[in-house]
Amino acid sequence: MISALANTIFQRAIVDYHVTNEIDHKIQNPFESSSLEHLLYMKCWIDTVQWHMEDVVRNPEIDPKEGLHWKRRIDESNQQRTDTVEFIDSYYLLQFQNVTPLADAKINTESPAWAIDRLSILALKVYHMEQETMRQDAEQSHIDACQIKLNILLDQRIDLSQSIDELLADIQTGKKYMKVYKQMKMYNDPALNPVLYQASK
Repeated sequence: MISALANTIFQRAIVDYHVTNEIDHKIQNPFESSSLEHLLYMKCWIDTVQWHMEDVVRNPEIDPKEGLHWKRRIDESNQQRTDTVEFIDSYYLLQFQNVTPLADAKINTESPAWAIDRLSILALKVYHMEQETMRQDAEQSHIDACQIKLNILLDQRIDLSQSIDELLADIQTGKKYMKVYKQMKMYNDPALNPVLYQASK
Protein backbone atom coordinates (compact mmCIF):
# COMPACT_ATOMS: atom_id res chain seq x y z
CA MET A 1 0.00 0.00 0.00
CA ILE A 2 1.33 3.42 -0.97
CA SER A 3 0.20 5.05 2.27
CA ALA A 4 2.35 2.72 4.39
CA LEU A 5 5.36 3.46 2.18
CA ALA A 6 4.69 7.19 2.24
CA ASN A 7 4.19 7.36 6.00
CA THR A 8 7.44 5.47 6.59
CA ILE A 9 9.39 7.75 4.26
CA PHE A 10 7.80 10.89 5.69
CA GLN A 11 8.78 9.84 9.20
CA ARG A 12 12.35 9.19 8.02
CA ALA A 13 12.60 12.60 6.35
CA ILE A 14 11.29 14.39 9.44
CA VAL A 15 13.65 12.54 11.78
CA ASP A 16 16.58 13.13 9.40
CA TYR A 17 15.86 16.87 9.34
CA HIS A 18 15.73 17.09 13.12
CA VAL A 19 19.19 15.54 13.49
CA THR A 20 20.54 19.04 12.80
CA ASN A 21 17.25 20.99 12.95
CA GLU A 22 18.74 23.58 10.58
CA ILE A 23 16.67 25.13 7.82
CA ASP A 24 19.62 25.39 5.44
CA HIS A 25 20.97 21.90 6.06
CA LYS A 26 21.37 20.26 2.66
CA ILE A 27 18.99 17.44 1.88
CA GLN A 28 20.62 14.01 1.56
CA ASN A 29 17.93 12.02 -0.20
CA PRO A 30 18.76 8.31 0.29
CA PHE A 31 16.59 7.05 -2.58
CA GLU A 32 17.24 6.52 -6.28
CA SER A 33 16.56 9.78 -8.09
CA SER A 34 14.13 8.25 -10.58
CA SER A 35 12.03 6.52 -7.91
CA LEU A 36 8.73 7.43 -6.28
CA GLU A 37 10.48 7.06 -2.92
CA HIS A 38 12.86 9.87 -3.90
CA LEU A 39 9.93 12.17 -4.66
CA LEU A 40 8.16 11.30 -1.41
CA TYR A 41 11.28 11.98 0.66
CA MET A 42 11.91 15.27 -1.15
CA LYS A 43 8.27 16.29 -0.71
CA CYS A 44 8.33 15.81 3.04
CA TRP A 45 11.78 17.42 3.39
CA ILE A 46 10.46 20.56 1.66
CA ASP A 47 7.42 20.55 3.95
CA THR A 48 9.60 20.10 7.04
CA VAL A 49 11.92 22.96 6.12
CA GLN A 50 8.94 25.18 5.37
CA TRP A 51 7.29 24.24 8.68
CA HIS A 52 10.29 25.71 10.48
CA MET A 53 10.46 28.77 8.25
CA GLU A 54 6.82 29.42 9.17
CA ASP A 55 7.82 29.24 12.85
CA VAL A 56 10.61 31.78 12.34
CA VAL A 57 8.50 34.31 10.46
CA ARG A 58 5.88 34.29 13.24
CA ASN A 59 8.32 35.62 15.82
CA PRO A 60 6.53 38.77 17.10
CA GLU A 61 9.93 40.45 17.58
CA ILE A 62 11.15 39.80 14.04
CA ASP A 63 12.59 42.71 12.11
CA PRO A 64 10.27 43.61 9.18
CA LYS A 65 13.12 43.26 6.66
CA GLU A 66 13.95 39.83 8.01
CA GLY A 67 10.26 38.94 7.93
CA LEU A 68 10.09 39.87 4.26
CA HIS A 69 13.17 37.75 3.62
CA TRP A 70 11.45 34.73 5.15
CA LYS A 71 8.17 35.44 3.36
CA ARG A 72 9.97 35.30 0.03
CA ARG A 73 11.74 32.11 1.02
CA ILE A 74 8.39 30.59 1.97
CA ASP A 75 6.99 31.59 -1.44
CA GLU A 76 9.96 29.87 -3.10
CA SER A 77 9.41 26.80 -0.94
CA ASN A 78 5.72 26.71 -1.89
CA GLN A 79 6.75 26.68 -5.55
CA GLN A 80 9.09 23.74 -4.92
CA ARG A 81 6.33 21.96 -3.04
CA THR A 82 3.88 22.42 -5.91
CA ASP A 83 6.46 21.28 -8.46
CA THR A 84 7.12 18.12 -6.46
CA VAL A 85 3.41 17.35 -6.14
CA GLU A 86 3.12 17.58 -9.91
CA PHE A 87 6.09 15.24 -10.34
CA ILE A 88 4.30 12.70 -8.12
CA ASP A 89 1.11 13.06 -10.16
CA SER A 90 3.15 12.59 -13.34
CA TYR A 91 4.45 9.33 -11.88
CA TYR A 92 0.89 8.08 -11.40
CA LEU A 93 -0.31 9.35 -14.78
CA LEU A 94 2.43 7.24 -16.36
CA GLN A 95 1.64 4.26 -14.15
CA PHE A 96 -2.05 4.29 -15.08
CA GLN A 97 -1.72 5.39 -18.70
CA ASN A 98 -2.96 2.03 -20.03
CA VAL A 99 -5.98 1.82 -17.72
CA THR A 100 -9.28 2.34 -19.52
CA PRO A 101 -11.80 4.02 -17.19
CA LEU A 102 -15.17 2.32 -16.85
CA ALA A 103 -18.16 3.96 -18.47
CA ASP A 104 -19.38 5.22 -15.09
CA ALA A 105 -15.92 6.17 -13.77
CA LYS A 106 -15.82 9.25 -11.59
CA ILE A 107 -13.19 11.87 -10.95
CA ASN A 108 -11.92 12.52 -7.43
CA THR A 109 -11.97 15.92 -5.75
CA GLU A 110 -8.18 15.94 -5.75
CA SER A 111 -5.40 14.06 -7.50
CA PRO A 112 -3.44 11.30 -5.72
CA ALA A 113 -0.42 13.56 -5.24
CA TRP A 114 -2.40 16.34 -3.57
CA ALA A 115 -3.86 13.79 -1.17
CA ILE A 116 -0.32 12.57 -0.50
CA ASP A 117 0.65 16.20 0.08
CA ARG A 118 -1.89 16.35 2.90
CA LEU A 119 -0.49 13.12 4.32
CA SER A 120 2.99 14.67 4.43
CA ILE A 121 1.72 17.74 6.28
CA LEU A 122 -0.17 15.47 8.64
CA ALA A 123 3.04 13.57 9.40
CA LEU A 124 4.58 16.86 10.52
CA LYS A 125 1.59 17.67 12.71
CA VAL A 126 1.84 14.25 14.34
CA TYR A 127 5.58 14.62 14.94
CA HIS A 128 5.38 18.08 16.47
CA MET A 129 2.28 17.38 18.52
CA GLU A 130 4.00 14.31 19.94
CA GLN A 131 6.96 16.50 20.87
CA GLU A 132 4.57 18.72 22.81
CA THR A 133 3.37 15.73 24.84
CA MET A 134 6.96 15.11 25.96
CA ARG A 135 7.86 18.61 27.07
CA GLN A 136 9.42 18.76 30.53
CA ASP A 137 8.77 22.49 30.91
CA ALA A 138 5.01 22.39 30.26
CA GLU A 139 2.07 22.09 32.63
CA GLN A 140 0.28 18.75 32.80
CA SER A 141 -2.84 20.42 31.41
CA HIS A 142 -0.87 21.32 28.29
CA ILE A 143 0.45 17.77 27.97
CA ASP A 144 -3.05 16.31 28.36
CA ALA A 145 -4.56 18.69 25.80
CA CYS A 146 -1.83 17.89 23.30
CA GLN A 147 -2.29 14.16 23.83
CA ILE A 148 -5.96 14.51 22.93
CA LYS A 149 -5.02 16.40 19.78
CA LEU A 150 -2.36 13.83 18.95
CA ASN A 151 -4.88 11.01 19.20
CA ILE A 152 -7.15 12.85 16.76
CA LEU A 153 -4.27 13.41 14.34
CA LEU A 154 -3.37 9.72 14.47
CA ASP A 155 -6.98 8.79 13.68
CA GLN A 156 -6.95 11.28 10.84
CA ARG A 157 -3.79 9.69 9.44
CA ILE A 158 -5.43 6.26 9.46
CA ASP A 159 -8.46 7.61 7.59
CA LEU A 160 -6.47 9.63 5.08
CA SER A 161 -4.09 6.73 4.44
CA GLN A 162 -7.02 4.41 3.74
CA SER A 163 -8.61 6.97 1.43
CA ILE A 164 -5.40 7.36 -0.60
CA ASP A 165 -5.00 3.61 -0.96
CA GLU A 166 -8.63 3.27 -2.04
CA LEU A 167 -8.30 6.12 -4.54
CA LEU A 168 -5.27 4.53 -6.20
CA ALA A 169 -6.97 1.13 -6.25
CA ASP A 170 -10.05 2.68 -7.87
CA ILE A 171 -7.93 4.40 -10.53
CA GLN A 172 -6.09 1.15 -11.24
CA THR A 173 -9.37 -0.72 -11.76
CA GLY A 174 -10.99 2.05 -13.80
CA LYS A 175 -13.59 3.03 -11.21
CA LYS A 176 -12.07 6.50 -11.04
CA TYR A 177 -9.79 8.42 -13.35
CA MET A 178 -7.08 11.01 -12.94
CA LYS A 179 -7.41 14.51 -14.32
CA VAL A 180 -4.52 16.76 -13.39
CA TYR A 181 -4.62 20.54 -13.67
CA LYS A 182 -1.16 22.03 -13.90
CA GLN A 183 -0.42 24.81 -11.47
CA MET A 184 -2.03 28.15 -12.13
CA LYS A 185 -0.01 30.16 -9.62
CA MET A 186 -0.16 33.83 -10.50
CA TYR A 187 1.81 35.63 -7.82
CA ASN A 188 5.15 34.19 -8.98
CA ASP A 189 4.52 34.86 -12.66
CA PRO A 190 5.74 38.28 -13.89
CA ALA A 191 3.19 38.08 -16.71
CA LEU A 192 0.24 37.53 -14.37
CA ASN A 193 1.04 39.42 -11.15
CA PRO A 194 -0.06 43.07 -11.69
CA VAL A 195 2.57 44.42 -9.29
CA LEU A 196 5.32 42.66 -11.23
CA TYR A 197 4.20 43.42 -14.76
CA GLN A 198 3.36 47.04 -14.00
CA ALA A 199 6.78 47.50 -12.36
CA SER A 200 8.50 46.25 -15.52
CA LYS A 201 6.90 48.92 -17.74
